[in-house]
Amino acid sequence: MNKKTLTILFSLLITLSVSSQRSYNLKRFPEGKTPQEIGLRIAEKFLKTSHSQYGNTNPPKPPTQITYPDVCTWLGGMWFAEATKNDILFNRFENRFQPLFSDDMKLLPKPNHVDNNVFGAVPLELYLKTGQKKYLDMGLKYADSQWISPENAKVEQKQWADKGYSWQTRIWIDDMFMITAIQAQAYRATKNREYVDRAAKEMVLYLDEIQLGNGLFYHSPEAHYSWGRGNGWMAVGMAEILRILPKDNSDRTRIMAGYQKMMSALLKYQENDGMWRQIIDDEEAWKETSATAMFTYAMITGVKEGWLNKKTYGSAARKGWLALIEYINTNDELTEVCAGTNIMNSRDHYMNRPRIVGDLHGQAPLLWCATALLR
Repeated sequence: MNKKTLTILFSLLITLSVSSQRSYNLKRFPEGKTPQEIGLRIAEKFLKTSHSQYGNTNPPKPPTQITYPDVCTWLGGMWFAEATKNDILFNRFENRFQPLFSDDMKLLPKPNHVDNNVFGAVPLELYLKTGQKKYLDMGLKYADSQWISPENAKVEQKQWADKGYSWQTRIWIDDMFMITAIQAQAYRATKNREYVDRAAKEMVLYLDEIQLGNGLFYHSPEAHYSWGRGNGWMAVGMAEILRILPKDNSDRTRIMAGYQKMMSALLKYQENDGMWRQIIDDEEAWKETSATAMFTYAMITGVKEGWLNKKTYGSAARKGWLALIEYINTNDELTEVCAGTNIMNSRDHYMNRPRIVGDLHGQAPLLWCATALLR
């Protein structure tokens, strides 16, 4: 083999190696597609928009309270501001909160449901940044009340509480973000192990109840369909609790096993373009963005934390991110977002859900992804 041939082969090997690295590289993206650029666009969009009523950024009437899609986007915006060390941006998120101590106090949700109690994650994030006690007190009210049964609690709710679980337990997959997010934030703010330990115990209950043999989840024991965003809530919930769960927690191994089993299953159902579907294992279901964003976030986190193989899952996460941002329109709104969805044991129920533009159910996990890529 002559010198010229060897040079060509060596050059080809280098090219193939660089190309392979690019396929799973989570640090370098083309201009216009970087997490810094996308995250700032979505954060600005949220700050320029009034409060929503369960996610739709253009509600037909003013919201009656701060609802969980706003909470998730608010939280994601502050995470992004922190990841980019943008204190000015963070201050704008904090300023948005101030009216809730005065004129907009009526918008504070009642701490009587998983979807309401997650609100406390926002003031706790503000406390972590500012150290102001008013944020801590407000946030802990929502975290603590999730484990204190009210006098009017139903029999089933009291039974859950008697077993050491939240009285708000209902075995809907969505809960595994709503419960773990507020409890994880309370642990981060106080370093009190009780918060994270009880959230981990709750997570194991849900894993045991609704994770399927193939690694995916039903929406609930009564709704036998692997709804995309429902599974996304679980994927993010597990990733978030594993990020902070102490190594000596007795439930950590079980949660990690459930997480890795789910991530392995998701690899099989990711489409060639990087997207996942409204019903994950249904080839006729439409490609849905909020679920794709949540799965992408869970994989980015797993790769960054060393829980997942960086080549295999880094490639899947990169494809997910690059696919997602193609669904952002010129108004910085994510398209093809499934509307809020109740449980129902009907394929048509999930297949025919409205596809909304700019809904915060999609804007929020897009911000999470941008943040995870920058951590």
